[in-house]
Amino acid sequence: MSLSKREFLQVLGAASVAGMGLGRFADADAATAQHGLYDVRPFGNVSFLHMTDCHAQLKPSHFREPSVNLGVGAMNGRWPHLVGAQFLKAAGTRASTSLAHAFTCLDFEHAARRYGKVGGFAHLATLVKQLKASRPGALLLDGGDTWQGSATSLWTDAQDMVDAALLLGVDVMTGHWEFTYGMARVKHIVESDFKGRIEFLAQNVKTTDFGDPVFKPYTLREINGVSCAIIGQAFPYAPIANPRYLMADWSFGIQDENMQKVVDEVRAKGATVVVLLSHNGMDVDLKMATRVRGIDAIFGGHTHDGVPLAVPVANGGSTAGGKTLVTNAGCNGKFLGVMDFDVKSGRVVDFRYRLLPVFANQLKADPLMDALITRVRAPFEAKLAEKLAVTDGLLFRRGNFNGSWDQLICDALLDVQGAEIAFSPGFRWGTTLLPGDTITRESMMDQLAITYPYATVNTLTGEAIKTILEDVADNLFNPDPYYQQGGDMVRVGGLAYTCDPAQQMGARISNMHLSGKAIEAGKTYKVAGWAPVAEEARTAPGTKPVWDVVESWLGAQGGRVKRRTLNTPKLVGMQGNPGLVNT
Repeated sequence: MSLSKREFLQVLGAASVAGMGLGRFADADAATAQHGLYDVRPFGNVSFLHMTDCHAQLKPSHFREPSVNLGVGAMNGRWPHLVGAQFLKAAGTRASTSLAHAFTCLDFEHAARRYGKVGGFAHLATLVKQLKASRPGALLLDGGDTWQGSATSLWTDAQDMVDAALLLGVDVMTGHWEFTYGMARVKHIVESDFKGRIEFLAQNVKTTDFGDPVFKPYTLREINGVSCAIIGQAFPYAPIANPRYLMADWSFGIQDENMQKVVDEVRAKGATVVVLLSHNGMDVDLKMATRVRGIDAIFGGHTHDGVPLAVPVANGGSTAGGKTLVTNAGCNGKFLGVMDFDVKSGRVVDFRYRLLPVFANQLKADPLMDALITRVRAPFEAKLAEKLAVTDGLLFRRGNFNGSWDQLICDALLDVQGAEIAFSPGFRWGTTLLPGDTITRESMMDQLAITYPYATVNTLTGEAIKTILEDVADNLFNPDPYYQQGGDMVRVGGLAYTCDPAQQMGARISNMHLSGKAIEAGKTYKVAGWAPVAEEARTAPGTKPVWDVVESWLGAQGGRVKRRTLNTPKLVGMQGNPGLVNT
C-alpha cells in the first residue's frame, strides 16, 4: 500500500475528523449519544475492529492517561510519546472536550466527573454490535492482556473473561498476561473453550525442545470476497518480564525473519489484505514495520498507548514504496479501533481509521453481556464491595516513573514489611479512583491481581540497587525498541535518585539518597518488593500475597488515606520533551 502526500496529510488529521461529534453529544442521554456519537459511516469493503489490553475490566471504570511518556533519541516527539497539550496539538483536538479527556490526563478529576466512566464490556458489546451491523463480515481482533487484571479474573482462573470474550464475539486473539495462568490452563482455553469460535494466534511462540509451533501462526478469512490474513504476534519477552516457570516449555521472541516468511506464505496463498495482531508494544511495531514488507496494518497493544491515528511506515526492502499502518488501541476497554479498507483490483487503495472512546454513559448496556457480568460476579460481590478506606487524593497508576496507586503500595510495603526501601513493578494496568472515592477490595485488587503476588524482603547492596534501576531504565529508554520490554520504571519508596534517560546503559541513574544520606555501594539495605519472577519465592518462609500487606496497611489508616506525595526521580535533559506534561 502506498500513500501519497495528500493521503499522508489526511492521516495526520484523522484524529480531529474522528472526534468531531464528541462535544455535541457530551451531555446527551445514552440513546441519543449512541446514535450520533458512534454513527461511524462504513467505508470500503474490508473492516477490522480492534481492542487490546482490557486487563479483565468487565465494568466501566476511570483510567487516567499518563503525564509522562518520554520518547528519547529518534522517538522524541513521535507517536506514541506525546502527552497533554502536545498530544492534542498533534491530533488536532481541542482542549476541554470529551475527546481530550479520553486521550490525555489534562484536568482529569473535573473531566472524569463530567464525562463519567469509560469501558465496560456491556457498553463495548453494544458498540461492537452496532459497528458489525454496519460492516458485514467485519472481524473483532483482541490484542491480548484480556484475562488478567481483576480479582474475578484471578479467582475464576480467567473463566469470567473467557466467557465474556466469547459473548462479545471476538474472532481472533493473541496474548501476553494470559500466559501467566500457566501452559496447561492456556492450552485448555484455546483448545476447548475457544474451539471453533476464537482463534488464538502467535507466530512467535515455539516449543523449547524441537521448535514446533505452539499456536497457529495465522488465519485466512474471506471478507466480502476479499482474502484476508491475520497473523498473531504474542508478547516477545513474556518469559523475561513474567515468571519463566509458568511457560517453561515455550520460547518467544520478536522473530521478524520468521514473520517475513509468514507474510510471504499468506501472500502466496492469495491473501490480498495482510494484518498483524501484535502485542509487541508500539515502538517495536514501528520498527518491525520498517523491517518486514507486505503487512498492510499492525493492530498493536502492550504499551497501552491510545493513539488516535494510523501511523504510516515505509516498509524495509520495498521497491514499490510499500507502507504499513501502525496503530495502538489503548487499554482498559476504553477504546475500540475501527479500520476500514477499500480493496480494489487485488490491493488496498484507501483506508479510514478511527479510535473510538467507549463512554459508558453514552452507550446503552447490552442486556446479554450485562446479564453475564452480573452472573459471573455474583459469587464475589460481597467480597469485592468490602470498604477498606476512603481516598483523599486521586489514585492512578500510569506514567513512566510513578503513580499514586504505586506510591500507596510502596508506602504499605515500607511500613508493614519494616523496610528502608520499597520497589513496586512498573505495571501499566490498574483502574483510577477519584478523590473521595471508596477504596474497595475490588479497586485494590485491580492493582495487584496476578498469579505470582508474593511480597518479599531482601537485603541488597547499594551497588545492586543501582544495577536494578539501571536495568529497568534501559528496558524503558534503550534507543533500540527491540531491547525494550514495555512497562514503566520500577516505582520506589524511600529512595531518591536522579535519572538521565538519554544516557547509555549504566549511566542513567545517579545521586541515590536515603533519608538525605548518599547510598553507599558496599552497604546493605533492607528492600521490600513484590511480584518476584523467581520460582523459589513461592515457598520462601513467611511468604504472603501483596494484597494482604496493602489491606493491612489500609486498615491502619483510620478509614482515610491521605493524598500521596509521589516519589519521582529528578529528571535531567528532558526539558521541553513533548512526552512530559509541564506542571
